[in-house]
Amino acid sequence: MASNLFSPEQKAQIVAAIKEAETQTSGEIQVHIESRCKGSVLDRAAQVFEVLKMYQTKDRNGVLVYLAAEDHKFAILGDAGINAVVPANFWESTKDLMANLFRQGKFTEGLIEGIHHAGDQLKTHFPYDHRADQNELSDEVSFGS
Repeated sequence: MASNLFSPEQKAQIVAAIKEAETQTSGEIQVHIESRCKGSVLDRAAQVFEVLKMYQTKDRNGVLVYLAAEDHKFAILGDAGINAVVPANFWESTKDLMANLFRQGKFTEGLIEGIHHAGDQLKTHFPYDHRADQNELSDEVSFGS
């Protein structure tokens, strides 16, 4: 079961990283963890993006960090708004940072690093506006089968 892959403390660390990143941006970050991913990890991440309704953010600036832990597959996807403004190699460089930690068995740290990296770009391009910003998506880690 995917929800058992991380301890309650590790889940709390991931949620804290999301909350910290989102205090500086109108962007939204979600983490979804599954045990297995049959087929293309990008296709599955795109399906999860749709299921979580991440495309419904006002500025189309949602970021999904998807991990299929037992299959050692992961993806990081941004919506149209964030994709339009990040450097061309941004998502690949973020994946490289995360993969380096994952290879060391540091899955919590890898997820947190990806969250921080995405959060920095979100803060740059979609700064937090205390008058208008609201938390549009859950900060909790979601789990699949």
